[in-house]
Amino acid sequence: MIIRPSAVALVFPWLILAALTYQAKDADPAEEPIPLTNVHAHNDYEHPHPLFDAMACGICSVEADINLVDGKLLVAHNPRETKPELTLQSLYLDPMRKRIGENGGRLYRNGPPIWLLIDFKTDPRAMYPVLRRTLEKYQDILTVWQDGKMRQGAVTAVLTGDHPPESLLAAEAVRYAAIDGKIDALDSNPPPGLVPWMSSQWSLSFKWRGRGEFPADQQQKLRQIVQKAHEQGRLVRFWGAPDNPVTWQVLLDTGVDLLNTDDLRGVQKFILARPRAARSR
Repeated sequence: MIIRPSAVALVFPWLILAALTYQAKDADPAEEPIPLTNVHAHNDYEHPHPLFDAMACGICSVEADINLVDGKLLVAHNPRETKPELTLQSLYLDPMRKRIGENGGRLYRNGPPIWLLIDFKTDPRAMYPVLRRTLEKYQDILTVWQDGKMRQGAVTAVLTGDHPPESLLAAEAVRYAAIDGKIDALDSNPPPGLVPWMSSQWSLSFKWRGRGEFPADQQQKLRQIVQKAHEQGRLVRFWGAPDNPVTWQVLLDTGVDLLNTDDLRGVQKFILARPRAARSR
């Protein structure tokens, strides 16, 4: 993960602490996987074993799409694909809580906190109150904001997609989630404690499709976006970017914080093949 101490440390001090204290070792099959703080499991629930496939690769950010169906938060890309037993709790929150309890307060023993990106697929006005009540029951493992102060948890929930307005969450005396902002919102500079991420669809800003050289003008544009986000204390993610080693290298080289991927094993192999000092960059 690209870390800018002067900016990000003001919002998420654990990012700096993790960078200073965590020493990545070479992989040992008998041990837990090395935590990959710069990888995001896009549509994680579509893998054969949601969450567990990501954990097997050490991935520190996972994504769950949610739909409100008969009062339940069901995980699927759209309501037609939902199954009543596949809830946000059963697929993510419950196994996370169990694993965190077994590992002394972290999803990965002695590892960093992780992200749970929650993508709203149905009406946020109806769904958010249900989600908030649900997250409240898991506040023992979640990052919580109370009266403007953050208590870091093992998991930080971030809302994306058709999420409720920032003003709604900002007005809460106790808050259990943050918001994934759009890149163009960098101009309005919302509080980074409320909007710690900035995400965008790759094709809206860049024409390069992962083959050949990354054009210099597009590289400069990307660096400017990343620099502005980091100056504001935020992380940067692009979804829909080419999902291959050439693109992963370009994104890391230009400072993008999270590689948005469907290829969990491929990106794990790619990251671990890098020099030890470069694995978090």
